[in-house]
Amino acid sequence: MKKEYLIYKLSESVKTTCRIDNSLFGKYNVKRGLRNEDGSGVLVGLTQIGNVVGYERTQDGTLKAIPGKLYYRGYDIEDIVHGLIREKRFGLEEVAFLMLSGRLPDREELSNFRELINDNMPLEQKTKMNIIDLEGQNIMNTLARCVLEMYNFDPNPDDTSPENLMRQSIQLISRFPAIIAYAYNIYRHSTQGRSLHIRHPHEMLTIAENFLYMLKKEYTPLEARMLDLLLVLQAEHGGGNNSTFTVRVTSSSGTDTYSSIAAGIGSLKGPLHGGANIQVVDMFNHLKQNISDWTNVDEIDAYFLRILNKEVYNKTGLIYGIGHAVYTISDPRAILLRELALDLAKEKGKQDEFAFLELLEERAIESFYNFKGSKKRVSSNIDFYSGFVYEMIGLPQEIYTPLFAMARIIGWTAHRIEELNFKSKRIIRPAYRNILDMQNYMSIDER
Repeated sequence: MKKEYLIYKLSESVKTTCRIDNSLFGKYNVKRGLRNEDGSGVLVGLTQIGNVVGYERTQDGTLKAIPGKLYYRGYDIEDIVHGLIREKRFGLEEVAFLMLSGRLPDREELSNFRELINDNMPLEQKTKMNIIDLEGQNIMNTLARCVLEMYNFDPNPDDTSPENLMRQSIQLISRFPAIIAYAYNIYRHSTQGRSLHIRHPHEMLTIAENFLYMLKKEYTPLEARMLDLLLVLQAEHGGGNNSTFTVRVTSSSGTDTYSSIAAGIGSLKGPLHGGANIQVVDMFNHLKQNISDWTNVDEIDAYFLRILNKEVYNKTGLIYGIGHAVYTISDPRAILLRELALDLAKEKGKQDEFAFLELLEERAIESFYNFKGSKKRVSSNIDFYSGFVYEMIGLPQEIYTPLFAMARIIGWTAHRIEELNFKSKRIIRPAYRNILDMQNYMSIDER
């Protein structure tokens, strides 16, 4: 009982030791969350990889919201995705090549790169056994632990030369699909009593196709193409997003690749980052059950108002999938995903649900604007549609966030390579101001 009481006493102290007067942040010009007062991010670095654009600065220095744009190595993501759709090609390997090299591959280079990815996709037997031994309730934790275990199988894990970093990056991009698929099948076996399948990847399939094959064996061509395009949209989002910044911060210390990527996984797992898509699906299912007429704008608006007033749903006052740190008028990824999702909804006979989701998106944005009573607009983000797409493909919620990691490992590795190859490397070390008065030390008998 004494130990439990001590834990209680220690936890109670948090109420005072972690209390800081909000006015002090303004007094000392502290950029909370590394964000300026106008909502823009504090500039902490330079990159040539991804560019997230949601506003422009006017001549007087204020921010002007503009339709969102996302660029991969200078290429507009809309052009990349529409090009893949037009040519009916899978694109994740091409995007990985672009991110790692800085240029688009020709046909021969892309073919060779795909072979390289497939050569590295099979896991060592020890890694497979480790996944079984690491059986857990959260696939993201299993993924992080498997990445750390890869250090032990790497003949040169601490080498940060460009050649070794590229080798490690390709191996990580290749092996994430197998780790996630196997980890889920083991989780399903242990929690649901289902048969355990460990399917080896096929050398002639793409990353998206191989993942679906290893996970559930049967899939349609449209499901595979849809998953590929969704992964393309999630592969990179600038150096300032929480998980990529985590990878860059840890990389700046000179740590090994596996430690840095595991830290990025831990960041992405958070519900305010990569875990948001699960919350959108949960909210959508709640709305389907509690709104009787899916076409009635007044009923939808009234229910959103109750959500914002913390009266219904989970009573947090949040509409999940709405709002973004950079995008205000539109998230280009959400627009593209909405365009792509319609064909899959038709294949799955879910046109009514898709139409309902579209209407919810429209009314959520309007309801938020009316509720806040400000001039600031918000838009839907990619999470608003990604969970619905995963659901139509037949993917379980337990792997929604791991799938995000499976895409974002491309951006993480590209940023790590860039961080470690600046001519003037410097460890990332921002400052925190201590506001506590100095204390006089007392001997233990005086306390």
